[in-house]
Amino acid sequence: MTMLVIAAALLIDVGLGEPPNRFHPVAWMGSAITWAKRFAPPRGNARQFLFGMLIVVLGATASAATGWAIQRLTASLATSALGWTAMLLLQAAALKCCFGIRSLAHAASLVGNNLDADRLPAARQQLAYHLVSRDVTQLTASEVSAATIESVAENTSDSVVGPLFFFLIGGLPAALAYRYVNTCDAMLGYRTPQLEWLGKFAARTDDVLNFIPARITAALMLLAHLPSQRATSQAWRTWRRDAQRTPSPNGGHPMSVAAGGLGVCLEKPGHYCLGGELRPPAAADIRAMIGLFHRTIVLTVLLAITASWLLEVWIARGTR
Repeated sequence: MTMLVIAAALLIDVGLGEPPNRFHPVAWMGSAITWAKRFAPPRGNARQFLFGMLIVVLGATASAATGWAIQRLTASLATSALGWTAMLLLQAAALKCCFGIRSLAHAASLVGNNLDADRLPAARQQLAYHLVSRDVTQLTASEVSAATIESVAENTSDSVVGPLFFFLIGGLPAALAYRYVNTCDAMLGYRTPQLEWLGKFAARTDDVLNFIPARITAALMLLAHLPSQRATSQAWRTWRRDAQRTPSPNGGHPMSVAAGGLGVCLEKPGHYCLGGELRPPAAADIRAMIGLFHRTIVLTVLLAITASWLLEVWIARGTR
């Protein structure tokens, strides 16, 4: 059943993309976080930290409870072929809302297409709207390309591998709770005077949850380079050397593999430089990153379905 839910969720994503925000659970999560943030203490590190922890714990619990309810309610439908199909589609739709393959590739393509057409201001605008929260107003075309590649590489873990990993180990409750924590980190996890302490618990929790998915992503991304021995070797060297150079303990893993494999330097001035000896990226490298992203997704799905099948076989043998 798990294998079929994953396969159906991916087909929904590829075929339909993202639902409108008013019907999107992640958008609801974001609205809830924005609402809760209005009541945060204006000062006091400890009070802000505790309030931020409350936002994470209560929201993650509610998300997990929602996932549990969806699984229980839909399971009650499986008394006929039609009901079983409805259960599969409803669970797949819920899982699909935890990741965005088509939307991420489309967002990166918009940036690359604008760079190809020498529309740098439009490329910056698309980058800021879809992919990053940093100030993009002064970025060069190469820096816009680098930021896009970095975002796709990191989001391969956060928005695809992570949700599937937690779905495998805990079903919809774990996948939805993970997605909520990830959304909290995206909205609160910044080192600004207003969010330093309010978002600290969200940021640290996200670091813990993504520890394994980020490294799985990097390994799969490395395998996705295998058609080219040179790219694979360079990706491996850059991963070993540069993975820990980013402020995040996790983001540097897929980003450094992408940098080495694509043969480009990914630099955020004043923060990190991955593949420092390599050339600056260009718009064509965004297209190469999208291709790498898709190959990594194929490997991720194969791994997830294989792991699910092995788990179901093991459980079946244990119940004999």
